[in-house]
Amino acid sequence: MNPEQIKAALDKISDQIKAQAEQAEKEIKAHAKLSEETRAAVDKLLTQQGELQARLQTAEQMVAKLETGGSAPARPLSMGEQVTASEDFEAFAQNPRGTFRMSVQAAIGSGSSSAGDLIVPDRVPGIVMPGLRRLTIRDLLNWGRTTSNSIEFVRENVYTNNAAPVSENPSDGKPESNITFEADSAPVATIAHWVHASRQVLADVPMLQSYIDGRLRYGLALVEEAQLLKGSGVGLNIEGIYTQATAYSNPGVVVQAETRIDRLRLALLQVELSEYFADGIVLNPIDWTAIELTKTKDEAYLFANPRSQNLPGLWGRNVVPTQAMSAGDFLVGAFGGGLAVQGWDREDANVQVSLEDRDNFIKNMVTLRCEERVALTVYRPAAFVKGDFDDLTPSS
Repeated sequence: MNPEQIKAALDKISDQIKAQAEQAEKEIKAHAKLSEETRAAVDKLLTQQGELQARLQTAEQMVAKLETGGSAPARPLSMGEQVTASEDFEAFAQNPRGTFRMSVQAAIGSGSSSAGDLIVPDRVPGIVMPGLRRLTIRDLLNWGRTTSNSIEFVRENVYTNNAAPVSENPSDGKPESNITFEADSAPVATIAHWVHASRQVLADVPMLQSYIDGRLRYGLALVEEAQLLKGSGVGLNIEGIYTQATAYSNPGVVVQAETRIDRLRLALLQVELSEYFADGIVLNPIDWTAIELTKTKDEAYLFANPRSQNLPGLWGRNVVPTQAMSAGDFLVGAFGGGLAVQGWDREDANVQVSLEDRDNFIKNMVTLRCEERVALTVYRPAAFVKGDFDDLTPSS
């Protein structure tokens, strides 16, 4: 029987039960009890009704499964469905004598018809951030503060030293030395960027605004590092240390089978011959790794120990590996002390939020702007030497 036929049979039995109920009511009024014939007829109809209801439910489930192509998972049976679908219940319904009992399972599952809506997926706290570069150039420098839009300073240009031993009263007078100066200046540069965000999102997820603030500040620091090291000085760009540094030139030391390590030592010497002490070496991580992996003829590491935590260093100077330096290039110089170079903070990195940018107010948007103002003064370009390893063999 299909579901429509089963429903029609149920309607018919319901009408018969109603008629039998009316007959029973008449007999009770007339004789104060039901006749055995009427009682048997009512029991039989109730049994048939239970069977048909169970069959109807099973048929509806099969039809729903066929309509979905059999792909939908079966819904867990409720307690009542488990009872009516039981063979023991069908046997009891045909002969309703005594007491019927059976154990049923609570149909609580993860489906939408059970406790599925209560299941909340686990969420990792915070936001998974991409890799962040370790910033180092700022830490090499001495920093001061300024309240102006530029830093002006006077640099010694030429010093002619004619000091010499002389008599007590020389006829031609004592020797004269000469010093000339030149004025120079470094403008305060503004580094800034901004992002658009929904006002509702920032209000509903306070953590998100802190995350955006941190990312904006990191973006400034990333550009600042590149500017301090290799800023071109053209337009609004800072003139970086590498840009102003003196080009490498071998001071005249003959080196057999020159390597990266040799060249860096010669560059340090070039700084020392200019009357400065170089305290730092800036390299790309690729070049520094190649130096660390240098081995002797018997395949032992030349100076690195893979099992120890050695700080990057070479020739008694600190090595600063940074991707702000291009692979194959190097810079050595007197970074500390403030005698050769100094950084200046005009305005620390800050984040401001505005509702009044363009049509933010009517669109419920906010603009988050992050900016800073910094300057760099290189007093003594000769205190820094820049060069490359291009003419060296790859294995050196």
